[in-house]
Amino acid sequence: MSDSEDIPDLVAIDEQDYSVKTEENIPSNQNVVPVTIVTGYLGSGKTTFLNYVLTEQHNKKIAVILNEFGEGSALEKSLSVGQNGDLFEEWLELRNGCLCCSVKDNGVKAIENLMKKKGKFDYILLETTGLADPGPIASLFWLDSDLCSDVTLDGIITVVDSKYGLKQITEEKSDIPVNEAVRQIALADTIIVNKEDLISAEELSHLKTQIKSINSQADLITTTRGRVDLDAVLDLKLYNKADGSRLWKSTTIASPSTPHLDLTIRSVTLESNESVTPEIIDAFMQRLLWDNDITNAEGQPADLFRVKGLVRYWHGDTAPSFVIIQAVYDTYDVISVGRDAVDDDQPNIRFVFIGRNLEKAALNKALLQLIHPDEQLPSVL
Repeated sequence: MSDSEDIPDLVAIDEQDYSVKTEENIPSNQNVVPVTIVTGYLGSGKTTFLNYVLTEQHNKKIAVILNEFGEGSALEKSLSVGQNGDLFEEWLELRNGCLCCSVKDNGVKAIENLMKKKGKFDYILLETTGLADPGPIASLFWLDSDLCSDVTLDGIITVVDSKYGLKQITEEKSDIPVNEAVRQIALADTIIVNKEDLISAEELSHLKTQIKSINSQADLITTTRGRVDLDAVLDLKLYNKADGSRLWKSTTIASPSTPHLDLTIRSVTLESNESVTPEIIDAFMQRLLWDNDITNAEGQPADLFRVKGLVRYWHGDTAPSFVIIQAVYDTYDVISVGRDAVDDDQPNIRFVFIGRNLEKAALNKALLQLIHPDEQLPSVL
């Protein structure tokens, strides 16, 4: 992750391309391969889950990139291609170890080289190291236009160890403000709570409550030995042809009962029936992710890990249009979705923010300042 104080680079764009992505202008090439990032703390069961996916009957040819730390400066990592329960093994060289070291590194080059093998597989599962932050990995699929012509991010899966998950979430580390386990949960689209057979029903319920307090929007799946319904984890299309209804589900969050849980990491939901324009939403996202000037009551700046939004734009007498907004750290994307994906009785604006030092009143005020720039807003909303 880049320093939050860094000023984003300005990139020259072709004026005719300055438009919101739509399902129509997203590449429809059938050879574009979906990529699911699989992350999780050390020992959570990522490899067990991947082995299950590879050997299950699903009529897919799936490539798995294993991205773990190893000995020596030159690392060779296996690439397994599974088809109808059979396994084929090739070798893929990743010299720098961790794929998330930078936006464009040898790990990315490895994926680009991998795409030359199109035809051998139709899905990629990218397993990160247990200490990896999946955010920069997800962002590279937006920032690398050459790579994105061949692959598309489908979703982020985080595997959590039922027995040790709560300990990992609450672990304090002196060298980092937010530990790896919490970041992995915060950035997930789907969370697999593995090894549920090792704890009681009460302990499992408590762990799920803690997870939901961090990320209220992720789908939560409990399992043993990584066995899940593959329809719940593959081909979700969350970052290109996303179903807006996923952002409208209930987000009632129970208050965590663990006294020492770091509640500065949490989910905040913001809804409004104010009418907005694309320019207002764009300015709001830039202020959220780049300006770093939205603070809570203690003066602490909001530190966003993840943002999901669904916005309705009104166009006079014509039918409204809808966009989904996805953000990971300081990178965001806006995609148009069909009206059928959204219920008519939903508010015009709905955001779910996940991060540190988040205060609903401050976020709401920042949005209203852009919607009503000439009005004096109360200090507390």
